[in-house]
Amino acid sequence: MTRVEGPQYYGRTDMLAREEPLEVKLAYGPPGQRQRRSLAVTMRTPGQDEELAAGFLFTEGIIGKASDIKEMRHEGQALAPESSENILLVELSEELPVDFDKLNRHFYTSSSCGVCGKASIDMVRSVSCYFPRRAFPKVTPEMLLSLPGKLSEEQALFECTGGIHAAAAFTSGGELLMVREDVGRHNALDKLIGATLLQGQIPLREQVILLSGRLSFELVQKSVMAGAPILAAVGAPSSLAVELGEEYGMTLVGFLRGKSFNIYGEKHRVVLA
Repeated sequence: MTRVEGPQYYGRTDMLAREEPLEVKLAYGPPGQRQRRSLAVTMRTPGQDEELAAGFLFTEGIIGKASDIKEMRHEGQALAPESSENILLVELSEELPVDFDKLNRHFYTSSSCGVCGKASIDMVRSVSCYFPRRAFPKVTPEMLLSLPGKLSEEQALFECTGGIHAAAAFTSGGELLMVREDVGRHNALDKLIGATLLQGQIPLREQVILLSGRLSFELVQKSVMAGAPILAAVGAPSSLAVELGEEYGMTLVGFLRGKSFNIYGEKHRVVLA
């Protein structure tokens, strides 16, 4: 690449965040009547694809538990073997019903207008598996303010490229439990939730989730599905994100940097001295 400093060009070598498409295919239906269908294509940082798919399926309400997935495997195409790592087949349980008409309506709503008000909140209400507990956990401002620094220390890909989002899970005492990175903020959170789902740690009712970017409706929706009571971010929330968080009694923390932050929704979980 070419770097410009003052009046001159300089040739430099730069490390870039890797981004490739991942197609998620589903195999579903009773024995003897199994069907295959492409569900979605997402642009992601390769790696932890199984966690990404599991988190996506869970937060979209397609599966409700890890055992709804029988198997996940990458599969290639005869004419394009180099694409084998970009196609993931998810074998669902024979007993799990899949309503593709409902899925298509939901995906259209989500992509067409960034999700549309009350109808979208009603959709979340209809598919949510878990609800955050309103009383717990309790955290301190000092603990919350320490989280961005702890996350930064674990962001290896961001340190190299500057182009990666991160999602992390912490205990209410500030202990880092898990970090996932991806070029897409939604993918990073899906990977985090998928990992906890596959490890049997859902719902996340005692944990704090931290995001490296802003708080959008979709990120709050995914956290609601996982039962997370506290969702924090270094950036700002959107109006619909706050509305959804209030609907579920969540504590949303925005602008978490330096020595201050904003609380949107339930403030009682943050205990002042």
